[in-house]
This record gives sequence, structure tokens and C-alpha cells, in this order.
Amino acid sequence: MKFKHVVLTAYLFLVCFAVQAQSNSKYLQFSGIYPHLAYYNNEGECGTGAVVPWANRLWVITYGPHLPFGSSDKLYEISPQLDRKTRPESIGGTPANRMIHSESNQLFIGPYAINSTGDVRTIPYTQAPGRHTGLARGLKNPQSNLLLGTMEEGFYEVDVHNLSTRLLYQDGNLKVKKTNDIANNFSSSLLPGAHGKGLYSGQGVMVYSNNGESGDKALKQFDIESGSLSEWDGKDWKVVRRNQFVEVSGPGGIYGNKNPETDAIWATGWDHKSVLVGVRGSGKWSFFRLPKASHSYDGAHGWNTEWPRIRDVGTPEMPEYLMTMHGMFWHFPQSFSILNSAGIRPRSAYLKVIGDFTRWQGGLVFGCDDSAQKEFLNKRKAKGNIEGPGQSNSNLWFTSVEKPDELGPNTAQGAVWLSEKIVANVSSEPFLFAGWKKRIAWISNAGVEDATFSFEVDAKGTGIWKKIRSVVVKAGSSSSVSFPSTEVGEWIKVKSNKSTTATVHFNYTDDTRFVAGADKIFAGISPIAGNDYSAGLLYALGDKRRKLGILAGDFAKGKFNEVGYYELDSAMHLTRKEDPKTADFIRSKFEISKDAIIVEEASVLVVDDAGRRWRLPKGNENFTNKIQSGSMRIDREVATERDLLNAHGTFYELPAENADGYAKIRPVASHALSVHDYASYRGLLVMTGINHGNLSNEHIITSTDGKAKVWAGTIDDLWKLGKPLGQGGPWKNSQVVANTKSDPYLIGFYDKKSLKISHKSSQTVKFKIEVEPIGHGPWMQFKEVEVKPNETFEYTFASDFQARWIRFSADKNCEATTWLTYR
Repeated sequence: MKFKHVVLTAYLFLVCFAVQAQSNSKYLQFSGIYPHLAYYNNEGECGTGAVVPWANRLWVITYGPHLPFGSSDKLYEISPQLDRKTRPESIGGTPANRMIHSESNQLFIGPYAINSTGDVRTIPYTQAPGRHTGLARGLKNPQSNLLLGTMEEGFYEVDVHNLSTRLLYQDGNLKVKKTNDIANNFSSSLLPGAHGKGLYSGQGVMVYSNNGESGDKALKQFDIESGSLSEWDGKDWKVVRRNQFVEVSGPGGIYGNKNPETDAIWATGWDHKSVLVGVRGSGKWSFFRLPKASHSYDGAHGWNTEWPRIRDVGTPEMPEYLMTMHGMFWHFPQSFSILNSAGIRPRSAYLKVIGDFTRWQGGLVFGCDDSAQKEFLNKRKAKGNIEGPGQSNSNLWFTSVEKPDELGPNTAQGAVWLSEKIVANVSSEPFLFAGWKKRIAWISNAGVEDATFSFEVDAKGTGIWKKIRSVVVKAGSSSSVSFPSTEVGEWIKVKSNKSTTATVHFNYTDDTRFVAGADKIFAGISPIAGNDYSAGLLYALGDKRRKLGILAGDFAKGKFNEVGYYELDSAMHLTRKEDPKTADFIRSKFEISKDAIIVEEASVLVVDDAGRRWRLPKGNENFTNKIQSGSMRIDREVATERDLLNAHGTFYELPAENADGYAKIRPVASHALSVHDYASYRGLLVMTGINHGNLSNEHIITSTDGKAKVWAGTIDDLWKLGKPLGQGGPWKNSQVVANTKSDPYLIGFYDKKSLKISHKSSQTVKFKIEVEPIGHGPWMQFKEVEVKPNETFEYTFASDFQARWIRFSADKNCEATTWLTYR
């Protein structure tokens, strides 16, 4: 108990210090976003490559999408007061590498070396061409040499003193020039996979990861073979595993391991089933699986991830490793090794796209990838012909140290087997079991024999396994298993007593973070029943203007009536401008689509670009008219390479089509607000649809003439808008054909779920209820229920029930209703 009090006191001190440190700045901020710190380039994307405190400053590099020989990107130096200086030594490129070299007392970040007094030297791209993705301590003389890796498998040895380089392997960009930003990844004869990411050294090897694949399939299919993890002993390469990998690190972090011969090396990655975590010890690798909170990072090309990281954001006295992976903040134990794998825990889900992060001045700083002008492969019908931002830009996000514990529910899913042939009595890889109180596993046996699936847990992460239960699944059938919170263990694995084709998928639920209603930061946004408020269409301007254009108007009596064109600058001054050309551009290019989604009596119907049909719950009925009249933006990219969908009162995270799109949609928050338009600007989420009158909300900016208004915050504020709610179903008094499946209807991520089934037949009708827990896996039978004439079947789902989609069929032609309510 005394220890808890000490930890709590220290924690509160750190929180207060973080808030105080960030409030010392003279600059305006919204939810931790300082608009004046936003950075722009002249490229198709402007992401944050690295963020490192050094020499009493915060150093930041940005990157463009595919620029191995330099670009308009910059090296920035930020003072403790948040004054920013653009360094004249900047040469741009696509860098994301960073390392502190203790012996020479230098920070290496991108192509720059910075000494302890802040003097900058540059390694020119003529000397080390390529997209610099990682740095590692040298294998032979780490006191004087670093290893530099590029995304196209160029490798150099760098002398830390004179910055000379020795070529180890030639960068692929010197062999083949990429034609444009959305052309295929390069293929290489050196290593399988493409699109390099992580680099680290220790235990006598340099470890390198890539997370993509070349070829046309990789641009469209998310579940093909892709990526690799490899190691080099100074002479020969060895492919460790053929999956998509990103971060490679260890307990030493950006300094390198203190005991390189014995300290662990960590790697994170994923496949179409789940997140992967690898650890190397004594020359061997072991791998574990974690669930995914978000699927927006999927895609066989590897472009949707940026740079997931594991980084120490604690203090020298109290290290605290934070991992970002597939939309989840994770606690990662400093002691993680093959013999001690305990301690990985989910913290909370997030929506920002994060390239790097650090602790600074008592708080956390996240470098984000916010707004790409190209939007790359993320195009879909629901967005209409809307343009991307006029100029790529991103920003830093300053938070308190506890923010990674405060965002979205860590509900997550992942599989160990997915419609794959398995061998009898051979166990799956370990899957994380600790960190959730509500857990369910879905099992499909697509074989020709009944099979017994046995589950075992490793209670303490020491490799000692104990059987906890078995379940018999008949041939061609499916089943589910719930694990009460009393069943504890760090990891779980499963095996079958028969060789078969199987799916075993784990769905974990977090219902502890839902908020009952909208936070006060949203006060002033017009309610959905409102019919007289300030609205406007939004466009982040191009041509180096670096402002947000707003075609403002009043929404009254069901119509949008323009009042003028306005611009929002970096100081968040909203002023009227006379610019008919830009106003006309916004009017024509950012018109809100009236048919992005189809609102029916019982649900929202979406037909995706591949012709697949999906149904979503409905909210307040007042949304219907505003959607059908084109008075509400439905779909827009506000974080790089994924969309924010606003459908009938719920905001959803929507992956790009190349990451399986609507199949992996995730509800974030439900609301009853008349959001007219929304967009990304300087790292902020900006929305229109604001009440008239004087509003005392610091998140609302009003123009100097009082005729235009916007709301500004961050996309992750949406978690505070309200828990996902809704009602509806695939059928409402629908003419059902016997044994014909309904459209899939979203059930995943909601809280209190209930179902009613009724029909108008004069006979008893048997209804089959199936669920799809994954999004791209097999459908599994959940229940069969018989409903007599004039009766209604009512069912409340267990609190640990979690699947992504649900559908229904009936054994007779009838008029039927299947009604789901999410409270």
C-alpha cells in the first residue's frame, strides 16, 4: 500500500509538471496541437520522421513520400518556449532514422549529426543516397561507427567523427527510379519484401525489417505474402521470417543496447491475422501474437503504417516503454525476453497516425502524419470527387504523460489460425491473454472430422504451459469459448487433436472507457435537430498559402446559404477575404455528396467500390433528411491514408480499400450534432456546424465579423464525444427468401447489445444467426432460434460477446424483422 501511495504521488507530480511545462508557451494550442508549429513541404506527403530532445531543444525532421536524393523537407529546432527555427542545413528526403551516439555525444537524426551545443553537420545524399530509415551501432567498432540503412536496402557504415561513409550495399534507387508516389515498391535481389523500416544491432548481428511487397497485388490485396525480418552478421544475410515488420529496437532504445551481446532485440510486425512481436536472445528468435485495435495499418504495400515505435518515455529512475502498433498504445516491459515474456498490456486506442514520439519537458510529444496532398491509394466512391488538401502538412501533438491511458477503448481482435490447414497436436503461436477481463474465442472447423481444440496458458510468461479447457467442434461447424476473468495467464495457445482446416480468432472487449455523453469541449456545435446555425465547406489551401479556406454560410430552413469566403491562419484568426477564384474552387470541388451512403428505414446501406454490401446502425432520425439533402459531410481523409466516416450520427474509422475498407470499419463515437463539414488543418480536426451567438468555448473560433465559425481540436477528441450507439438491422418487415443470407450488419465495438426477431408467417420460422468476428474470415453459426407466429424472440448478448459483423437467414419465405439495439 505504501508503494502505491509513492507511485501515485510521483504520477500526480509528473502530470502537473507536464501541464505546467506545456502552458508556459505564449502560443495558442487546441487539445495539445500548436498551430504555429505545423510544418509543410512541397511534396505529396509531409510526415514526421523523428522527434528527439537534444542540446536543450526538441529536434524534428519531416519527410516526403519517395525522395531518396533530397526534398523540400526540413530539420526543425524547437526551444523550450516552443519557438521554432528551420535549420539552414536542411536537405530533406524521406528520413525517419535517429540515434544518440554516447561516445561522440552526438544526435544523428535523418542525414544530420548534431553535437551537444546544437551545431549541425550534414551527410549529403550524394554520399549516402536513399530513404534513410534506421541507424544502429556498428558491429565491429561501435565507438566510432554507425550502420545506416535505407528503405530500398542501401546500407552504409558511417564514421561518427568525419561523417564519411563506406558503402556496404547499394540503394535500390540507384538501380531503378520510381516513376511516381503511387508506383509499386521496388523488388530486390538482396532480401524478400520491400519498403524498409527498422534497423538495430546486437548479439553480433544487424537486424533489418521491411513491411511491404512489390507488384500490383500489393497495391490492392492486404492478405498476400509481404515483408520480412532479416539479420546480417557482417558478411551474410539470413531471412528470419517472411511477414511485415516495422520497429526493431531493444532496451537501449535510441542509444543502442548497453550490453549488446546479451540484451534482447525486439521486433514488431503483423500479418493478415494479428500483430506480431519478435524477440531475439542467445541467437534465437521467438514470436508472439497480439490483437489489432485498428486495421487501417494493413495493406500489403506497407504504406499505411508510417513508423510504429517502441520508446522509453519514462525517467532515468523509472523507465516506461511505450509501444505504438495498429492503433493501440501498449505498455512494453523493459525486461521482455524469450525467458521473461510477461508484461505487455494494452493502454488505449488512438486515431492519430504517429511517426515518432518522445518525452519532453515532463510531457509527451507525438510527431504525426496528418494531411497528405496526394492521399495516395485512399480513394473511394463515398468521398465523391472531393480534392485532397492543397499542400501536405503535419504537426506535433503535445500531451500529458497519462494520455496513452485515456483515449479509446482497447477492444481488439486477432487470429492465430485463419482458414488454414493445421497439423494435429501442433500448437499455435502464443497469443496475448492478459490485459482484458472480457475475452471470447471463435473456432471454425472446416475439416471432415470432428476435432477437439485444447487451450493452454503460460501464467507468468516463463514458457510453462497449463491446459485450461478443451472444446469439441464438429466437422464443418463452429463454436465459441468465453474466458472468465478468473482464468489468468500472460499468453494463450491452442492445438487440435486432428489435422484440419481451422480458424481460431480471439475477440477482446474493453467496456471501461465509454463516456455517457459529449464532453464540454463540443459545446456550441449545433444539435442535429437544429435548423439555424453557421456552416461552411473546408479546404486546406495550396500554393504555399498555408491557411484553411472556408466557404461560410448559414444553414437555415434546410438550405445552406453562403455568406462569404474566409481564411483561418496559423494564429487561428478567421477573417473574410475577397477571393472569388478560391471560393468557386471550394464550391465546385468540395460539394457534399448526396448519395455517399443510402439511408433506409432500418439501417444505413453502404456498397463499397468492390460491390460488397454492408449495413450500419442508425442514430437520430433527424440525420436522414440532412444526409439525403447533402447537408452533412459523410467521408473524408483527416489522418493520412484512412478516412473518417460520419454516418447517421456515428463517427467511424474507415481503412483504405487496400486495407479491406468497410469490412474493418470501427465505430469511434456517436453523437447528435449537425456537423456540416470537417477537415484536417495544421494537425487539427476542424469542423463546421456551429450555433449562432456568443459561445464561451475556447475550441470555437469566430470570424472578426461574426459570420463564420469553426470548431478546432484533435481527431482523438472524438473519443470524448459519446459511446457508439445505434439501432436497426438488415431486415425490417422485409420479404425474406428462405435460406438467403441477409447483408452483414455491424455489431463490433458496441456495448450493451440486444436483439429482437419477429415475422408475419402463419408457421414457426427457424432463424439462423451467424457472426463474422474478423472481417475477412469465415462466417460462424452463433445460434438457431425458432420463432412462433405472433411471437418475438428477444435476446441480450453477454457482455463478453464480441464479433465484427452479424447476419441472418430463415428457413421459410416470410416477412421478417431482425432488430438490434446498441445502448
